[in-house]
Amino acid sequence: MRIEYDSEVDALYIQFRPAAPGTVENRRVSEDVTADYGLDGKIVGLEILDASAVLGEDAGRVVVEVAGGKMGVGAG
Repeated sequence: MRIEYDSEVDALYIQFRPAAPGTVENRRVSEDVTADYGLDGKIVGLEILDASAVLGEDAGRVVVEVAGGKMGVGAG
């Protein structure tokens, strides 16, 4: 998983898994949120526009919690 924030446009992107360029279908979830789906119909990522307004005070804070299992964490 990869999380990117672009402060110039105030957009946050959460990539759950990689997808080849041109293979993603975008579906608007709300005015500020777009979900990206791969060819297999599974979610690839989420884009949040106006991220600082949507996320509020927590915009600069990331907490990862894993319940009931193990999760590999690697540098990328």
